[in-house]
Amino acid sequence: MSEPTEMPSDRKGDHLRIAAYDERTQQPGPGNGLEHLSFEALSLPELDLEQVSTACTILGKTLKAPLLVGAMTGGNALAGQLNRILAEAAERCGVGFCLGSQRPMLDLHDSSIASFAVRDVAPTTLIFGNIGAIQLRDHLSGQDLDRLARAVGADAMMVHLNPLQEAIQPEGDRDWRGIHDALAEVAASSGTPIVIKEVGMGLGAQTLRRLRTLGIAGVETAGVGGTSWARIESLRHLERTPRSIAGEVLAGYGTGTAASIQLAREAMQNRLVIGSGGLRTGLDVARGIALGADACAMAWPFLKAAHQGVDAVVTEIQGVIETLRIVMFLAGAPDLHQLARTQLVDHGLRSL
Repeated sequence: MSEPTEMPSDRKGDHLRIAAYDERTQQPGPGNGLEHLSFEALSLPELDLEQVSTACTILGKTLKAPLLVGAMTGGNALAGQLNRILAEAAERCGVGFCLGSQRPMLDLHDSSIASFAVRDVAPTTLIFGNIGAIQLRDHLSGQDLDRLARAVGADAMMVHLNPLQEAIQPEGDRDWRGIHDALAEVAASSGTPIVIKEVGMGLGAQTLRRLRTLGIAGVETAGVGGTSWARIESLRHLERTPRSIAGEVLAGYGTGTAASIQLAREAMQNRLVIGSGGLRTGLDVARGIALGADACAMAWPFLKAAHQGVDAVVTEIQGVIETLRIVMFLAGAPDLHQLARTQLVDHGLRSL
């Protein structure tokens, strides 16, 4: 894929350009942990592949597969085009769709608000809105969160935690005092289901213990091993600086996806757990479900395909779903409930 001749020069434009075209941002460090895990492949699965079901219900909506087009973008013209392409593809495939940060919508005079409008091309599927935890502390009440959700027709809101990204970002928010209390207050006063989402550093045990005390619907892991937002922000510095050096060093810092999914399932019990962070294939989705995720989110493969149009994204999504279905067939799992009970083994043949 060649880079477009014109890309926006704003912060969101930088994020899109670097994430899509700079391979240094992808899977830093040793990986997300999923690469060490596999299913026993059954040569006698005793199933009809055509009867294997990937269907699931997430927050009251039925999806054809436990898959979300992960949060990526919003806030400028190109982002709006990509959002509509991705949302239409999600609708056609019967999977969920996640908007990027709606922070620009806080400025009611900002022309970028339209970049988040996708309900007309995705009238029925599950849609998550998105806002930063910093904005909850500094600006927003539970009622404000509800208004953001209604403005884009979102079924639920993701509130993202990104302290590492903000620490490296040239214009980042570095005061993270009072965030937990703000989350608690908004979760108690909002009528919209809230999912707390990390942004590439993974949710560790201590954070999850604090989050489970809140009235939230669930969490998304976004573990180490996928797109590194620390590396992206490092690359946005126009010259080598102490902070850009820190971004390079900490590109793979945090909790890996596999470990974060397991920790999240333990902490959240029956609440929603979305596994993400470096997932690239239907096999990764199957591994995530077996580790305890209710659904999995992927972003980068669909972002790359989106530059080629809706049909290209549909093909990629369908490829993920078909791979998941065949893995389930070969694991002897006719449905996701059985897949969640299927043991994984690591490369040392130790059952998980």
